[in-house]
Amino acid sequence: MKLLVDTHLLLWAAQGIEHLPLDAQTLMSEPENELFFSVASLWEIVIKCGLGREDFKVDPQVFRRSMLDNGYHELPILSGHVVAVGTLPTIHKDPFDRLLVAQAIVEGIMLLTADKQVAKYLGPVKHV
Repeated sequence: MKLLVDTHLLLWAAQGIEHLPLDAQTLMSEPENELFFSVASLWEIVIKCGLGREDFKVDPQVFRRSMLDNGYHELPILSGHVVAVGTLPTIHKDPFDRLLVAQAIVEGIMLLTADKQVAKYLGPVKHV
């Protein structure tokens, strides 16, 4: 199964798998699952790191290289993803999370999230 991992789960995973919720640990460690990170997550990290957010203390270049080195596939932001954001109900206001949901829907990839609000979207979204 293809899994798009949301930004916070990616940050927690970078600290070590033990920092993830148990369901996320299980899904992300199954060898048959393909793990993806969105360019939107990297963009969010760059912006929030630049703003000095304590929960985004990571070097974006090192983070990206680490994701690739650990077998994650990079999911680019395509125009179809952006257009799909406009079709989503306003359950969640964060533009990065909304883009992740749109990407999951358009690509048919399961979005893993620890965010209960994001998990309210219909489509391939799983709360862990």
